Amino acid sequence: MTGAGLPIDEALRDAYLARLELEAEPPSVDALQRLHRAQVERVPYETMWIHAGESWGIDTRGSIERIAREGRGGYCFHLNGAFSELLRSLGYAVTRHVGGVHGPPGPDREMLTNHLVLTVGDLPTTENPSGTWYIDAGLGDALHEALPLIAGDYDEGPFHLGLEETSDGVGDWHLTHDPAGGFAGMSWRSAAASMGDFVERHEWLRSSPDSGFVRVATAQRRDASGVDILRGLVLERVGTGSAPSEPLTQRADWFGALADVFGLRFDRLPPEALDLLWERSLATHRQWDAAGRP
Repeated sequence: MTGAGLPIDEALRDAYLARLELEAEPPSVDALQRLHRAQVERVPYETMWIHAGESWGIDTRGSIERIAREGRGGYCFHLNGAFSELLRSLGYAVTRHVGGVHGPPGPDREMLTNHLVLTVGDLPTTENPSGTWYIDAGLGDALHEALPLIAGDYDEGPFHLGLEETSDGVGDWHLTHDPAGGFAGMSWRSAAASMGDFVERHEWLRSSPDSGFVRVATAQRRDASGVDILRGLVLERVGTGSAPSEPLTQRADWFGALADVFGLRFDRLPPEALDLLWERSLATHRQWDAAGRP
């Protein structure tokens, strides 16, 4: 694997698999899909750590420890970084790539390095003879299963996704998200990347006042029929299912939703960090409410 971090020992690998409620099995397309589904269903996309005053890096060992033994998640650098190491430990041929999530204006070179993309090779099928698969557990509300790295249209639950090869000077591949999704699209380059390629962007995303992750705490959890999304104190559901019609303005209700919907219980956080997380989220909500809820 290109850009690999420290190998996972067997005990840590098994703890990670226990979080996913899976057992180790030889590489195959079916096993890969089981892993991908379990990853996005059981390990949430979350930025609560920023608002609780935690300072996470993107070293894969730290990300794996938090996922496997602390019941936490992270954003793309943590989720795809850890998942790539789990897949490697199980015998998959994994490559990391520089990606860039963008808005409605379209692919943007300046956005590159704001997303970590994975591909897995050497798993050919009749439908996917090249054997390369697009893997992404770090987009929050997009992929539920891995996609063959073949240009085309794909339906996953409520979302219609598009993959295409590009020569726009930004990336070599592009994912178009469904209009109901949380972003317009994402470009990525075929060249292999290392975790070091994302360090500078990570520092900005986790600390800049202009970062959306710093402005509003979020958690997202994908499943076969849709996605649960918490932004600030507002919980919503896209796809089959429902969510509360009013913001969760009571602390017990908010932390209850984080635990019940996203599996986040923060057992290892001290009380003062939980206080900070709630106070910041409540203050942000009040500002948003006073501004007229755009």
